Order: sequence, then C-alpha cells, then structure tokens
Amino acid sequence: MSTDLLPAAHGESINALIQETLAPQAEAIDQGRYPGDFMRALGRLSGFGAALPTESGGLGLDLAAQIDLIARIGRVCGSTAFLAWCQSACAWYFQQTDNAAARAHFLAPIAQGKILAGTGMSNCVKHLAGIERINLRAQRDAAGYRVNGALPWVSNLGPEHLLIAAASVDDGGYIMFAIPPGSDALTLRPCPAFAGMEGTGTYGVHLKNAWVPAQDVLAGPAAFEGYIERIKPGFLLMQIGMGLGLVQASLETIRATNQRLSHVNTFLDDQDGTLERDLLALQAETVRLARQDRNALPLDVLRARARASELSLRATQSAALHAGAAGYLMSHPAQRRLREALFVAIVTPALKHLRKEIHALERQAA
Repeated sequence: MSTDLLPAAHGESINALIQETLAPQAEAIDQGRYPGDFMRALGRLSGFGAALPTESGGLGLDLAAQIDLIARIGRVCGSTAFLAWCQSACAWYFQQTDNAAARAHFLAPIAQGKILAGTGMSNCVKHLAGIERINLRAQRDAAGYRVNGALPWVSNLGPEHLLIAAASVDDGGYIMFAIPPGSDALTLRPCPAFAGMEGTGTYGVHLKNAWVPAQDVLAGPAAFEGYIERIKPGFLLMQIGMGLGLVQASLETIRATNQRLSHVNTFLDDQDGTLERDLLALQAETVRLARQDRNALPLDVLRARARASELSLRATQSAALHAGAAGYLMSHPAQRRLREALFVAIVTPALKHLRKEIHALERQAA
C-alpha cells in the first residue's frame, strides 16, 4: 500500500524492525517458532494500534494505516502478518466496546504489545453465517457468566496470553468476552501439524466453568448484534493486509526471476503487469472502505476481502511458476507464500464463506 499511510519516521522504524528482527526468522516461524520478540517490539511502536487514539496507546491514524502496517509485515512473513492481525483485531474489539472498564483495563496494553491476545471468534462468525453450531455456552452467574466448551483452534495464544471469544447464553442471545492471562479455567492443547504457519501460537482451547465478570464482557446479549456490526468491517478489512503483503512479495519474486527467465516466463498466465494492476485496484478500494469504517457497505467489504484471497492465490502461484524448479524447494520464499496464500483463503471467513455471504446480500439487493 502507499507509503504515506504511516508517518515517514514511524514507517522507517517499523520497516527497520521488520527487516532486522523478523526477516531472518521467517522460515523458522513457518516451521514453528513463535515470534514473541518481534510482536512485543512492534507493540512498543504502537504497531497494533495505528487506528486507535494516542491516549489509548495508538498512533491516532486510521484503519487504512493499520492495514498498511500488516501488509508491510506480510511482505516478509505471512504467519506474522496473521499474528499482527490477531493482535490488532483484539485491540479493535476493545476500542469498539461500550464497556468502559474493559476498554480502560485492556486496550492500551494490547495496542502496545504488553499483553498478547488471541481472537477466538472463528466459530462464532461461522455460526452467525449459518455454517456451524456455536461451541461455547454461557450461563448467567451473579454479576457475570460461567462459560464452558471448546474451540478447535485459536491463534496468537500462549500461557500468558489473553483470549477473546463468544458464547451463546442459556436464556437467549450471545456474549463476547475476555479471559485474562493465567486463568485456571483455560486449557490450551496442541493442534495437529499444519502445512505451514506453525509458529502462529495456534491451540485448541478448552474452557471449564470459566468465570467472566461483568467488567470482562465486551458485549452482552442486548448489545451483541450492534457490537458485531461495529467490529465486522475492521475485522475483515485488516485481514486484507495479509493478502496485500503476499502479492507485493510475489511481484518481487516474479520480477527478480524475469531478469534471466523472461524469455520463457512470458508464456505464463498472470504476468507482473496484470497482477500489479489488480493489486493497485484492491489497495485503492481497501483504503476507500477503511476510511469509511462503519459506513462502508457490507457487500463492498465482503467483496474486497474475497478479492484479497483470490489475488493472493493467483499471485503466489504465478511467483512459484516464474521461479521454476527453484520455486518448488521448501526453502524458497515462493513455496512458503503459496501456503500462506492458501491460509488467507481458508482462515475465517474463508473464501467459500465470503461467497456465501456475498450471494445472500446480492439476492437481498435484487
């Protein structure tokens, strides 16, 4: 994305951190190393709060700047771009809540990386789209709730990380809530091995009689629907940053290999000019929607997020084909980016999920 979305000095500091701290570990992160050092250092630069006010630990910019920041990370490491999205999404949740106590307690530490946080909203988002049943159940208990259930995978977690999730309430409606670090009611279990992105701190989550006091409820049953409507545009648009970074990196690979193989690469689909045109169009649309924030049309946001998945798949496959046999080596960045792009198209909301929602809205409009 355009380099003027972050102040020049701040952008240079973040770029230096990415190149000096993150780039040397990208392959190890793909294979299982969680980049906690980078995440905390990025937090010290308010890297998860570009869209938040300065008094909340942010940069006082906008959502477009946060997407740009995630794209810069994704250009080097898709796994860490995803983690940056997880952390930024959690900060976004606290920024949008009507619960002033929760916002005051958690927002700045998350925006500044002092508390790392996992967003366990995949199951709920799919449930609300009519795709699967909700897994967590909440029961009212005095001035709060008791939550039970399990989520198969939640990312950006660890023993000292905060969890955000949602549950159905036994007497109706839903709640979205936070479980602070160190809760005895929270158990993390290792997941089966993934094809890549193993360093994303992804675990199965089990909650047993987890106590959620009122101050840790981001949205109760009465406010839940409106709260989801507020957070959903940012949730989706920030994910586009992962895709933008992957496409930018793929263009670099294509242009580098064309210096010696352009005479044969010219016969491949998705040449760099076509991909760059589509990238610039998606960047412009993403900035437009991000600056509209809550006023952006849901259908436009869903379409842009779907385009990010589709373009990521096209660009990373093209980069691997341009690289030839070298692109089939596990050590080649183009091979890693193929798997990262597949993740962009699978992570909630997956491409099929997006198309389902787009189809429903298009039918409504017709």
